[in-house]
Amino acid sequence: MSDIHILGVPLARLNRRDALDEMARLYERDDPALVAYANAHTLNLATADPAYKELLLNADLVLNDGSGVSLAAWIQSSRFPENLNGSDLNPLIVELAAQRGWPVFFLGGRAGVADRAAGILKDRNPALKVAGTASGYFEDPQHIAKQVREAGTGLLMVAMGNPVQEVFLRDHLASTGARLGIGVGAFFDFTAGVVPRAPAWMNKAGIEWIYRLAQEPRRMWRRYVVGNPVFLWRAMKERLRR
Repeated sequence: MSDIHILGVPLARLNRRDALDEMARLYERDDPALVAYANAHTLNLATADPAYKELLLNADLVLNDGSGVSLAAWIQSSRFPENLNGSDLNPLIVELAAQRGWPVFFLGGRAGVADRAAGILKDRNPALKVAGTASGYFEDPQHIAKQVREAGTGLLMVAMGNPVQEVFLRDHLASTGARLGIGVGAFFDFTAGVVPRAPAWMNKAGIEWIYRLAQEPRRMWRRYVVGNPVFLWRAMKERLRR
């Protein structure tokens, strides 16, 4: 498995099938594994926060998410086999968990969102073992880790946004007893219908961010209107330095 380094962070060069196979391999290891998605926003945060960048460098698997990192790879005269957009890949991870009998704990979102998302995913995958659900708004992370552990969790999906979800996994994955921990962003919100997803043609064209900006302009304008050009400028600087 080869990597493409973008803003100093190695992203795996995998297609969907190989990414799922790699997660299955990580699940069977002796040590728990942390999986992260990296998009333009993620890598901007990592550039500004050395501790977060170190976290991504130490993650067991970092996947390319979005057209921004695909464009950054193109600037380097390289390419990813596929855009591993989390909102498209995460349902396949849940499907894999159902096939393999992995108990899944859904942690994140506002009250009731994780529970609703888990119910919908269970309807789609009747064999899915839902270990439990919990909101992402809590005061005691150690108590939540204990709850996840007592549920017999195998796969822990954490939807708290960057960098909170990855920091939680770094600090508490081992104590949860889960074999695999994945930061999944807005996946629960999309699944539960709390936040609408862009039309399929926009997803395929790599411009889902425009739809999200239109839906939540006050929250997303800095990430996309400012963040995307800054990311590409940084990617160009990285290319010139090389």
